[in-house]
Amino acid sequence: MAGMRQYYLDECVPQLMKEFGYSNIMEAPKLEKVTLNMGLGEAVQNPKIVESAGRELTLIAGQKAVVTRAKRSIATFKLREGMPIGCRVTLRGDRMYDFLAKLVHVALPRVRDFRGISAKAFDGRGNYSLGIKEHIIFPEIDYDKIDKIKGLNIAITTSAKTDAEGRFLLKAMGMPFKK
Repeated sequence: MAGMRQYYLDECVPQLMKEFGYSNIMEAPKLEKVTLNMGLGEAVQNPKIVESAGRELTLIAGQKAVVTRAKRSIATFKLREGMPIGCRVTLRGDRMYDFLAKLVHVALPRVRDFRGISAKAFDGRGNYSLGIKEHIIFPEIDYDKIDKIKGLNIAITTSAKTDAEGRFLLKAMGMPFKK
């Protein structure tokens, strides 16, 4: 499905150039990577949960998830350095575009009471983060096989310099922002 990248080149770039008055195509902000992260605090009591989360994240992303480990020990959370506490995947290139197309057209519309995503979650440099409370909105997840509903964070890194450029880029790509 190279459609999303082609759509970006054919539709989004001309819109961006018109909106922000770029003289060169290379000035138009583009997507650099999409990072999916599942932080699992309860992995301290139940280390098996990291394995299932890794499998599910791999299914969602179409690329193998990496297990993340604790950087330091925190006694109040009964956490030791080096314990597995989550998993993440970084998507670039075609896989990133495929994932974004799936997120916008399939997963987000399946969220209960969905009214659009917040337009405020930009970091000041044109990158966008969104949290998903239930990973079961993705079509690859078989509801009967999961042990527990998990949340995940999605960070979309763009080459935009400002939030306005980043927002315009994602809106042009079809992100359903709240009105």
